[in-house]
Amino acid sequence: MIDASKSFPIPTPTPGNVMEIEKAVEKRENLVHEATSLLKRLADRGHPASQYFLADCYANGLGTVKNRQDFDRAYPLFVLAAKHGHPDAAYRAGTCCENGWGCRRESAKALQFFRKAAAAQHPGAMYRIGIAELNGELGLSKRPREGVKWLKRSAEHANAEFPHALHELALLHERGVENVVFIDVEYSVELLAQGAELGYAPSAHRLGECYEYGKMGCPQDPALSIHYYNIAAQQNHRDACFALTAWYLVGSPGVLPQSDTEAFLWAKKAADAGLAKAMYAVGYFLEVGIGTPPNMSESLSYYKKAAELGDKRASQRLKGATNTPMPHPGGPGSVISRDVGDTMNGKHNNKDCIIM
Repeated sequence: MIDASKSFPIPTPTPGNVMEIEKAVEKRENLVHEATSLLKRLADRGHPASQYFLADCYANGLGTVKNRQDFDRAYPLFVLAAKHGHPDAAYRAGTCCENGWGCRRESAKALQFFRKAAAAQHPGAMYRIGIAELNGELGLSKRPREGVKWLKRSAEHANAEFPHALHELALLHERGVENVVFIDVEYSVELLAQGAELGYAPSAHRLGECYEYGKMGCPQDPALSIHYYNIAAQQNHRDACFALTAWYLVGSPGVLPQSDTEAFLWAKKAADAGLAKAMYAVGYFLEVGIGTPPNMSESLSYYKKAAELGDKRASQRLKGATNTPMPHPGGPGSVISRDVGDTMNGKHNNKDCIIM
């Protein structure tokens, strides 16, 4: 019923369907109320899974006043379920103690819950302990060797919800840790691929870079680069969105058609996610008219946003917008340069598209 309530369709508001929307919202709220009432009855009887799911509802603002997160009710239930041996509940109780959600902030108690969950092979708990050992957090002293051991254990049990250890180990093997982790870029790429397969955006973005520029022993492969950037971009990874902007500006024969329109749309998505250089690029696209009709007022709006985030070029454009002619797209001094290199056997030997 909880899943049904989350996916319950609410019509798009129009002047004539106010009553329809109100009925749909009421029906969704009734589903949530019915589900949480059932969970509460089971939780009161000591059912660990029900205690956990009810706590999760409260933590996510389901069945609460004004749909607000209620950790004051969630935390005690996480603790109850954890005492009954529920690994996810122990992990969530640990995060509550670490952050002071519904309880006092207590690192020692958080670590106790994380260790309880880790004993049951919870990948999130093992990852958190590993990071704490690496960085000296949660009251622990820095012990990189122990931290790596925990990360490896977490990586062995990684899943779509907790793929983080795969990515962290990949970064460690990329740069190495003296007397603890040796540099092994081939293994690093393998770990990144595992993370990307689980849908972890940072891993997918890193692989996109590797196959775009030929890093970490990877060949330059437009198809794989675009593939991995897409995985990350679909999850709104702003750097991956912006990387797709560059790919669409130049295209790749047999892989990706050149499209200024798509380039603009991906740049806008990255800009709307808060990436300053993407805001500047969107301002440029709108000023010159790349992939979109020219719109100076919108252009200035994006330049202003970029400037507020410290982009000096945007500040310069704002100062000179009224008296400085804009360079031709791709010309000297422009925000974009395009150099697609040579083409051989339908593939680019060198691909370079810079949004500076």
